Amino acid sequence: MTTSLITGATAGIGHEYAVQLAARGDDLVLVARDSARLEEVAEELRRAHRVDVEVLVADLTDRSQLARVEARLADRDRPVDLLVNNAGFGLRKRFLDNTADEETAMLEVLVTAVLRLSHAALGAMAERGHGGIINVSSVAAFLPRGTYSAAKAWVNSFSEWAHLEYASRGVTVMALCPGFTKTEFHERMQVRRGDGFMWLDADFLVRTSLEDFAKRRAYSVPGAQYKAIRLLTRAIPNRALRLTQSVGRR
Repeated sequence: MTTSLITGATAGIGHEYAVQLAARGDDLVLVARDSARLEEVAEELRRAHRVDVEVLVADLTDRSQLARVEARLADRDRPVDLLVNNAGFGLRKRFLDNTADEETAMLEVLVTAVLRLSHAALGAMAERGHGGIINVSSVAAFLPRGTYSAAKAWVNSFSEWAHLEYASRGVTVMALCPGFTKTEFHERMQVRRGDGFMWLDADFLVRTSLEDFAKRRAYSVPGAQYKAIRLLTRAIPNRALRLTQSVGRR
């Protein structure tokens, strides 16, 4: 039996991972801040798919709470086979319009939590000789778009390195780089969500990423439009790419 641990599991991409992994028979460990919502999602998945679902209430900006998730990943007696580092949020305002504390909190979730949870998971997985990590990054990682973009660029770089470093020990690490996706992410930023061809459905996004992960790819960039953007960013100067700064903030 496979066990998957998902952070940010009650909404959006994280919730879709929980649904699709439960549907294939994985037992789950769901991590989020909202206890009531966690229990509600867990019960729905237990009833629908007859899998075991454990809940961990944790705010990943709090090191003591983050440590509980690290300990669960490192538990050799209850192995986690797949870690999905999905938890995250964005800031609508530009850098100087946010407080330093707001910016730091975002980096704690997008970078520090990914690093620490990956460290805990990789230790146990490499020791066993099998396992995997999917780090949810963003197409923004390929664009100069402030600290969110910079954090996701770190996730890409870290994931690619870990993919190469631990493949020989049976562990697959992959960065998922979504574009605009129909989730609560933009609503939480108080940004209007679109519905055009650039907006992906979460079920397609997650299904494609799991297919890419099964192929042991280092990156998953779902959607032909976003694959094209990734290629274009290699040819277009950063000065021109800075014009994308306001896209997705309104």
